[in-house]
Amino acid sequence: MAGKIKTGILGGTFDPIHIGHLILAQAAYEQLELDRVFIIPAGRPPHKKDRKGATDEQRIDMVRLAAASNPAFEVELLEMESQEYSYTYVTLQRLHQKYPDDDFYFIIGQDSLETFETWREPAQIVEQAHIVAADRPDCDVSKMQYQIERNKKLFGGDFIAIECPDIQISSHEIRERTAEGKSCRYYVPDAVFDYMTENDLYRNL
Repeated sequence: MAGKIKTGILGGTFDPIHIGHLILAQAAYEQLELDRVFIIPAGRPPHKKDRKGATDEQRIDMVRLAAASNPAFEVELLEMESQEYSYTYVTLQRLHQKYPDDDFYFIIGQDSLETFETWREPAQIVEQAHIVAADRPDCDVSKMQYQIERNKKLFGGDFIAIECPDIQISSHEIRERTAEGKSCRYYVPDAVFDYMTENDLYRNL
C-alpha cells in the first residue's frame, strides 16, 4: 500500500488510561515505523455493559491528557460518537470511510490474540487491518507463534508480533487501589493522576 498513512489503533475502555497502554502504543509506533497512533476510547463496549467508573467525558479528558505530550498519539472519538455497541469490525469500517488514505494496524495484547476467533466478525477485521499482537518478555514465544499461524489459517490476513515490556498494571487494579485509599501515582501519567485526584474519581466504587 505505497503512499498510505501507517496508522496504529489502540482501543479500550481506558477507565483510566495508564502507562501500560501508552508503552504498548509507543512500542508499536517504533517497531512498525508508524506515522501515528489513534487512541480510541470505547463508547459502549458490549463486554462491559454494567461498567462503573468515570463518565464518558472524564474518560475522554484523561485520554487527551495522556496523549498530549506525544505528537505521535492522536485521540479519535469515533466510537464515542455512536450510541451502538463498539464492535471492532464496525469501527474499522467507519475509520476507512473517514480516513481512506490510511493503512491500519490494530494493536492488541496476547490475551486478545488467544480469543480473537470469538470476536464479532474476525474475518472482516483482518480484511481491514493488520493485527499487531504484543509479545511480552515472559510469554511463550512458540505459543504466540502458534496462535498467529492458527488465526492466519482461520481468517487469512496479516498478524504481526511486536515486543513490549510486561507492565503488570490494569485499569481494574487502579480503580481498586483508589477505592481502598491507596495511591496510583506512577501507574498513570502525572496529568491523569492529578485529574483523578481533582475529580475524586474511583473513591466510592
